[in-house]
Amino acid sequence: DISQPEVAAEGAVLLNAATGEVLYGKNQDQQFYPASITKVMTALVVLEHCNLNETVTFSETATTNLESGAVALGVSAGDQLTVEQSLYGLLLKSANEIGNGLAEHVSGMKVVQAFTAEKAFAELMNAKAKELGCKHTHFANPHGLNNENHKTTPYDMALILRAAVANDTFRKIDTTTSYQFPAIKNAAARTITMGHK
Repeated sequence: DISQPEVAAEGAVLLNAATGEVLYGKNQDQQFYPASITKVMTALVVLEHCNLNETVTFSETATTNLESGAVALGVSAGDQLTVEQSLYGLLLKSANEIGNGLAEHVSGMKVVQAFTAEKAFAELMNAKAKELGCKHTHFANPHGLNNENHKTTPYDMALILRAAVANDTFRKIDTTTSYQFPAIKNAAARTITMGHK
């Protein structure tokens, strides 16, 4: 007999990635705020809508619409990065302004009526979540900063991560331990290292 693991987290799930079978669950369908693991879905949606060589031009809104203390790489209005460079900043350093900039890049030209690019991108995230079989997920932004309507479950997040790691580019970027991030207006070129464990 295999004993159940001791998991300190309030919610957890372990899936067989090949079959999707749940091997272990703890509050697996309870909604939680996903915080920066939101960026897994952001990257997945970006990879499905963009070429890595496309240029992302960061707006004032993207670079300043952040809560106090939010993780950032100092990207400012007018800075330009490729989608690939942006994804390294998003996934290695969890840079929130990069999440905003990528959302604007993907959805900015598709904005209709009163929707902002962030809301339009969140709709793409929610459509992708539904496509993956998520039942208790609602994304409101591309970065995971505080929003009472931004929630997912351990099970749904596992479905999202399962799809993300099936993407070769996501896997390459997310397993990189250090990356030469290019110069921007407010910072010289520098090496960034993986911030997650």
